[in-house]
Amino acid sequence: MSQNTAPPRRQHSSSGAWAAGGTLFAGVLMLVTGLMDVFQGIAGIAKDDIYTRVGDYVFKFNLTTWGWIHLILGVIIAIAGYGILKGAEWGRVAGIALVSLNILFQFLFLPYHPWWALFSMAISVFVIWALATDDAYGRDERL
Repeated sequence: MSQNTAPPRRQHSSSGAWAAGGTLFAGVLMLVTGLMDVFQGIAGIAKDDIYTRVGDYVFKFNLTTWGWIHLILGVIIAIAGYGILKGAEWGRVAGIALVSLNILFQFLFLPYHPWWALFSMAISVFVIWALATDDAYGRDERL
């Protein structure tokens, strides 16, 4: 009698496959968002008269400071996005934390560059959803 030692076929639900594709897309979006944050940071550091000046704003920083914040955060987000594309669990956890931080910083940067800040926050919400989905990274489904 021969035993079949092949692993059982895994049934993918349509929502699980969609979430796995969402995770891949989230990794790509994190790379793009990180690079765009790097460019946003370079623009603030190199010549801080690119962004509009705001009057009295509670979270008003020097634009060079905002440039450094966006530059550093962008590099770290891009690294986490690369980790997600490689399937590293640390990339997923770091991605959720970093993109949450990106939402916060983009909200604080809203008066300087409103349309890009809103767009970046929307992308970040999608990334959090995709990374927080249960079927991401091909984990076994519970029977």
